[in-house]
Amino acid sequence: MLYFAYGSNLDWAQMKQRCPLAKFVCRAKLPAHRLAFTLKSAKRDCGVADVLPDQAKDVWGVVYELPAKELKDLDKDEDFTPARPNDQNEYTREDHYVWQEGDAGQPLLVALYRGHPQLDPPLPSDNYKELIVAGAKHWKLPAEYIRQLESIHTEA
Repeated sequence: MLYFAYGSNLDWAQMKQRCPLAKFVCRAKLPAHRLAFTLKSAKRDCGVADVLPDQAKDVWGVVYELPAKELKDLDKDEDFTPARPNDQNEYTREDHYVWQEGDAGQPLLVALYRGHPQLDPPLPSDNYKELIVAGAKHWKLPAEYIRQLESIHTEA
């Protein structure tokens, strides 16, 4: 199964801890979406990443290949239970198309997690932001996108 990571799962150490058999496939972008922090994680006690439709923006991330069992394990980490009503999950796993860096020809069908936006969620913590930025640098995402990530405001 292909999975698109755009938030803290960009951090390779975190991803390998959650999914030891994960394999990096490629850098990719989710077109017509923007990175947002729309919900508070009960585990992290801060705002966490989500993607929202926005025709003027793209979200960069990486595609990992995961065994089906590890995708189910990742569901638990992302507080997603398929049998539970969506409004009781922090995230919902959805299928989307992303474009592999440098390949405008064939999109990849991937799983990704979309949040259920909350009213007035907090900003991300410095530590959470650093996981995203460090992961983006590790995978060598586009420099302009990394600058955007570095400019994310955090809790004071």
